[in-house]
Amino acid sequence: MEKRKIIKEYLEPLVIAVLIALLIRTFVVQAFKIPSGSMEPTLRVGDYILVNRFIYGIRIPYWGIRLFPYEKPQRGDVIVFIYPVDTSKDFIKRVIGTGGEKVQIVHNQIYINDKQIPDPWGYFRKGEPEYFKWLGNFGPAVVPKNSLFVLGDNRDNSADSRFWGFVPDDDVLGKAFVIYFSWNRRAENWLHDIRWSRIGEWVH
Repeated sequence: MEKRKIIKEYLEPLVIAVLIALLIRTFVVQAFKIPSGSMEPTLRVGDYILVNRFIYGIRIPYWGIRLFPYEKPQRGDVIVFIYPVDTSKDFIKRVIGTGGEKVQIVHNQIYINDKQIPDPWGYFRKGEPEYFKWLGNFGPAVVPKNSLFVLGDNRDNSADSRFWGFVPDDDVLGKAFVIYFSWNRRAENWLHDIRWSRIGEWVH
């Protein structure tokens, strides 16, 4: 009897804590690690970010249903989504075009519905080598309803909507909002591995 009481006393709080953690991870906030340089300089390899999974509505896995949507993805949002080509992977990019908009890129300049828009996020290699010039042109193409056109900030080193098409709204997992940890695994001195200046930086 005493043994059961001890198990209940310690096991119940543990189970409850695990369930709460799973609920938070699934519906509220989730941590992600940046594995590539496609979003540089905004996000660097080795950055660890938190993603708000609630802001676009609670996504019910496998059902394609969203409950209590607070807002829709907007141009400029940095989002995490299910990679359309391989649904076992998650990608992170920036929203450039939303459903119904005509998107065109001409010499690295972005046009939405035939009007050039500001692009403070785009990063390009200096000198623009011949190999990368073709990446600076796309479309025109109309974004399907309930879909998004996304780009990596590192435009010369990003596999994004220019290559594999649009992201369905239902596949968006959340919006990145803060870097909670960052380290450079290539640093020669482990004391310099942690990028202290990036910790707590908001993702814009």
